[in-house]
Amino acid sequence: MTPLRLAIVGLGKIARDQHLPSIAAMPAITLVAVADPNATLDGVPHFASLEELLRNGPPIDAVALCTPPLMRGAQAAAALAAGKHVLLEKPPGAVVSAIAPLTEVARASGKTLFATWHARFAPAVEPARAFLAQREIRSVHVIWKEDVRVWHPGQAWIWRPGGFGVFDPGINALSIVTRILPRPFFLTAAELAFPSNCAAPIAADLDFTDAAGLPIRAEFDFRQTGTQSWDIVVETDQGRLTLSAGGAKLIHGDNVLMDEKKVAYPAIYRRFVELITRGESDVDLAPLVHVADAFMLGRRVVVDAFEE
Repeated sequence: MTPLRLAIVGLGKIARDQHLPSIAAMPAITLVAVADPNATLDGVPHFASLEELLRNGPPIDAVALCTPPLMRGAQAAAALAAGKHVLLEKPPGAVVSAIAPLTEVARASGKTLFATWHARFAPAVEPARAFLAQREIRSVHVIWKEDVRVWHPGQAWIWRPGGFGVFDPGINALSIVTRILPRPFFLTAAELAFPSNCAAPIAADLDFTDAAGLPIRAEFDFRQTGTQSWDIVVETDQGRLTLSAGGAKLIHGDNVLMDEKKVAYPAIYRRFVELITRGESDVDLAPLVHVADAFMLGRRVVVDAFEE
């Protein structure tokens, strides 16, 4: 099989830390270009924008969009219109309504649109899903707390409208919970803490339920120092199931069922190639819808200004 000719658009931290190593390790993909107004990659043709890449760049089959969420919808539309397959970093966009029509564009053009949720590819997620499918679930508690200064240093866009704030990591948790629970759920109440100098929240407390009345509580916080918390605790009729380390570790009661440090992104790119081979798309907007609901329903409180 001829390698997929891929261009990365947006050469920031996530692209350098996760996408580039994963692509380099995959014979099925070759990186042929990057597009970023401020960053370059040695030995790879560079373009200032997606538009310039599509106009003047080398032949490509697909693009991976690693730009801020507010830009991704329009960029995906442009890439699909140019006949390219599209991989969207999470979240797929800042506006739910901008993403859904792209699936029809992809279908009509015969191209693949893949809205990735990298947390779903963590090794313990599918085993947790299988475990919960056979149990009575009594409650779910999500604790997703990290230090924004460590994980998003200098990323001013995250505090602007459409930047998501604490929901940038929080949506990872929602992507896992929407995958492992057997029934859809919906928001009932939320409180969002906005720094006095920011347009996006630094913390959020969310309450959900489903048609059966299952209590689901999520706590997101960007102000965590010391030990970082990426945990989902599920109480069942056969004991407690805990996903920790962002889905890398699975614990049933006191028994560690799985503790792996596999990186999710190679699996994402394998899935992308598989979708292209099958002529399919994969666009699940459920995690993004939950975030939109939180902004719609959430009670807003103002907290201390955020300083980098």
